[in-house]
Amino acid sequence: MTHEWKGRDRDRLIQEHDHDTYKSKRKLPEPTVCPECGAVFHQGRWTWTSRPPDAHETLCPACHRVHDHYPAGYVTLSGEFLRAHSEELLRLARHVEAREKAEHPLKRIMDIAEQDSSTVITTTDLHLVRSIGDALFHAYEGTLDYRYAEESNILHVTWER
Repeated sequence: MTHEWKGRDRDRLIQEHDHDTYKSKRKLPEPTVCPECGAVFHQGRWTWTSRPPDAHETLCPACHRVHDHYPAGYVTLSGEFLRAHSEELLRLARHVEAREKAEHPLKRIMDIAEQDSSTVITTTDLHLVRSIGDALFHAYEGTLDYRYAEESNILHVTWER
């Protein structure tokens, strides 16, 4: 099932389902450290803190997604405005990522790729996709479209101006 949100409907919350294969099926031993990014699993969540001695190691869900090349979300940018302001738009996306990632280590941009006349940003977290789309819309207006595929737990956001 795919949902589309436009206008005021975009404020509707997206509810993740329990079938996300990148969420741990068991409680991780504490403390646990991701050997790739250094995030620490402590008190039930991944945080940025110093590595505790004798910590267990396992890939965090974000690094696992990066290794598997399996994004949680896609932001597709297109239109004439993109051609003239590409660097500015991508700088805004990176700023949103930095703000979100500072508090939530699992919210990361995986890749930014040029495809024909559009740019596609992939992320490790579907909420980061929404945040990037909202930031673009608030800063530059345009058209914003959300498509959430429940069966695959992936959010596709399209912004055009």
